[in-house]
Amino acid sequence: MTGAVCANRFAARGYELVLARGTFGYKLSMAAWPMEVYSMLLNHDLTRPALVHAGAVDWEPSPAAGVERRMLFRVGAEKARATSIVRYAPNSHFARHQHPGGEEVLVLDGVFQDETGSFPAGSYVRNPPGSAHAPGSANGCVIFVKLWQFSANDHARIVRLPGEGVASPPRPGIAASALLFEGVGERVMVEDWQPGAEIALANQTGLELLVLAGGFTLPDATLTPWSWLRLPAGWPLRARVNAEGARVWIKAAPLLHPDVCAFAEAAS
Repeated sequence: MTGAVCANRFAARGYELVLARGTFGYKLSMAAWPMEVYSMLLNHDLTRPALVHAGAVDWEPSPAAGVERRMLFRVGAEKARATSIVRYAPNSHFARHQHPGGEEVLVLDGVFQDETGSFPAGSYVRNPPGSAHAPGSANGCVIFVKLWQFSANDHARIVRLPGEGVASPPRPGIAASALLFEGVGERVMVEDWQPGAEIALANQTGLELLVLAGGFTLPDATLTPWSWLRLPAGWPLRARVNAEGARVWIKAAPLLHPDVCAFAEAAS
């Protein structure tokens, strides 16, 4: 039984389950009540590597009709410090709401929209703490989103449309690298890795990766599209790229900023 399937079956019954496979561990703790009244701990131990093959995880409903999510990291109830993949059905939307802890979005498919514009697949948006919007999609979309993980000193709104970003100098095995954001201790990139390449990433602060296309192999795991990997500082990445190559979203940053925007539930 795979970790994702096993975790889903046990979680539905309100159990805590710890799974370990090689380097990577999975932990999910939740109660058998609706999301608004329980607190979830999913991949919350930031001292351990975490790996989720999100393409194999069930979609879970959100409070908004037509909006579903695949949870990768979560501390809290409906209000949570969280990393998720979210799917909007055509003509679905959330009511206008604030983001006191900030929101970071990468559009994976379709066109994501709010009052400020339309963001096609490949767009990267950072909505800083205190921002507000009513997100949705006329024709449907899928986004990768991180909530309540901003530094309290991060006040800039950033929008990078497809093809934007600063080209980085070439490195062995890297066909292309675009810098999407650098600041407040974070460096965010999208890179194209060459087929068969050996990729080594030093990790002094923390690493988070999402496979967008293709894939790569680690010593004890193979990552495919929508596989999400998080490594604590001091755990370098050593990967062999698959025959089709790989496109990867990468964040080099502390897994939790020392001055992260706080809320009482996450702190507890």
